[in-house]
Order: sequence, then C-alpha cells, then structure tokens
Amino acid sequence: MASHILARAAQQLPRDWQARYGVTPVLMETLVDPARYRGTCYRAANWIQAGMTTGRGRMDRSGRAEGVRKQILVYPLHRLWRQRLCAEPPILRS
Repeated sequence: MASHILARAAQQLPRDWQARYGVTPVLMETLVDPARYRGTCYRAANWIQAGMTTGRGRMDRSGRAEGVRKQILVYPLHRLWRQRLCAEPPILRS
C-alpha cells in the first residue's frame, strides 16, 4: 500500500509543482532516521539511497552537527535526471 501511494505521489507531484512554481522537478528526496525506521516502503518503491546527512538539521545556528544523521533517499521523476541536474543553467536575458 505504501509503495502504491508513493508511486501516485511521484506521478502527481511534477504536475502540481509545475502549476504552482513554473518548474518541473526531476527528483524527489526524503530523509529517514535509521534509529527509528528502515525506510522499507521507500526501498520497495525503488527509491535510491544517496547517502547520509551531516546531522546539522535545518534550524542549525551553531554550525556543528548536533542532531541525528539521517539516510537520504531519492526518487527520479525523469529518465535523464542526472543530466538535467548537472546541466548548465540557462542564461537569463533582461
């Protein structure tokens, strides 16, 4: 059931993001605390483990890793996601 819901979200998210922000994402990301969860539903839905966080947290003000290190899992939304993420940004002309 969870992998089915993740698949549906992966189908809908690019359309919603494009409609709201005018940009189509090529990758989804989530963080899993390995001390509490194994991320089984993400792995079952073919998410890719990309590494671990440093443990700093999004509200870090000290610059020191004081939080929990989490697994980073990503899910490609486009076949050429690596090329798109690594491509040079377009030059904006005014």
